[in-house]
Amino acid sequence: MMPSATAARRVATAAAIACGVALLAACGSTAAPSSGGGTKTKTVTTTASPPASSSAPAPSSSSAPAGPAACATSALALSLGQSNGAAGSVIIPLEFRNTSGSSCSLYGYPGVSFVTGPGGSQIGASASEDHATPRKLVTLAAGATAHALLQVAVAQNYPPAKCHLAHVHWLKVFPPGQTAPLYLKFSSDTCKATSIRTLAVQTVLPGAGANS
Repeated sequence: MMPSATAARRVATAAAIACGVALLAACGSTAAPSSGGGTKTKTVTTTASPPASSSAPAPSSSSAPAGPAACATSALALSLGQSNGAAGSVIIPLEFRNTSGSSCSLYGYPGVSFVTGPGGSQIGASASEDHATPRKLVTLAAGATAHALLQVAVAQNYPPAKCHLAHVHWLKVFPPGQTAPLYLKFSSDTCKATSIRTLAVQTVLPGAGANS
């Protein structure tokens, strides 16, 4: 009887071990999906994707189209074209001539103000930008001319107590993109009050002024 009981216990133990091995194998198969077409399991992605904006290119900061280098102040001669009267103001072309031996470009608006003289202090407010005409790149060959129209309002049309009338004799003009100015003799009346703008300038355009 004893050998039979021992044999039975050995069979039961072997069966239990086999079952445990089978259970472990079954548990392991749930951690990694089969490459075949068996039971589908839910997949959880643990690798983080980079934000969509991280690879977006930054917008271009260039303000002028590609072309020849900007005309330096030292490469330009400035003069006044023929003036033309308008309602309550005078329109005068500011003419820029390329005096260098190579092409250069102008793009945008000149900076214009009245001053006491070359190197002197400013009188009144600087010119506002008149956006009636869109800006464009102007290429100046050697000896060529471009212009920007300057509007000078009649200062006497403003209330004297607000205007503080002054007689001026000089214009200070910065070519577009430049930090060195040009000076022109120009006699006019203006308002010393900076709250009143008597000057407005348009963008630089090719050729001499229309009134030249």
